[in-house]
Amino acid sequence: MKKYITILLFLVLLSSCSQTKQNEQANQKISALQTELDSIKKTQTSNSAAGQLATFLTFQKEDAEQAMNFYVGLFENSKIDSVKRWGKEAPGKEGTIKYATFHLDGKRLICRDSPPNHEWDFTPAVSNYVDCKDEGQLQELFTKLAESGNVLMPPNNYGWSQKFAFVEDRFGVSWQLNLE
Repeated sequence: MKKYITILLFLVLLSSCSQTKQNEQANQKISALQTELDSIKKTQTSNSAAGQLATFLTFQKEDAEQAMNFYVGLFENSKIDSVKRWGKEAPGKEGTIKYATFHLDGKRLICRDSPPNHEWDFTPAVSNYVDCKDEGQLQELFTKLAESGNVLMPPNNYGWSQKFAFVEDRFGVSWQLNLE
């Protein structure tokens, strides 16, 4: 009988050791998963908009959406992220852009249709600067941006790069196009 009790105790002890080993393995897996989750959270936080610099475009002719769509169509890796519209009882015209975010070639921008008309508007002193990958891209952007806009400097070699152009588009936003 003592022999059976000893064997039974040995089996319980062995089972207990095996269970402890399984618990340790499970805890290691949980710890690894927690580390991975923390890493994902950090990545999401660092990719969020909070604390990031963005260009804000204030349109005064109720054409923010038209401009945003035009710009997104010009550049690769571009998309509209979110659009909030002025409502029926709002200070802005119903349906126009209250606040919209979009990305142009990965760069975050914000735009809106301003309910009041201000004494100020866009100025060429603050412009979007585009490093073009080749002459074809520079020419295509120039042609599309200059349509119904204002050419400030036509495409040419002005001595600081291979080719440069400066244009104000039909919405009044200025663009410097550069080819090194």
